[in-house]
Amino acid sequence: MTASSEERLVPCPACGAPALFGAQNAFRPFCSKRCRLTDLGAWATESYRIAVREEDDGGKPEDTGA
Repeated sequence: MTASSEERLVPCPACGAPALFGAQNAFRPFCSKRCRLTDLGAWATESYRIAVREEDDGGKPEDTGA
């Protein structure tokens, strides 16, 4: 895969392999259909989560004493 001046290679978010970030790559930003489906599966099974800090009864985050 060669990239023109308007397109660039980026690391695939799933496996890290170089992926063409341009119109020719139907799976962008992924390098392949497999990596794209792997990422979709992670979303579907709720593997991606945002950590939430527990709050006390007052509804405000706990003071760390700093």
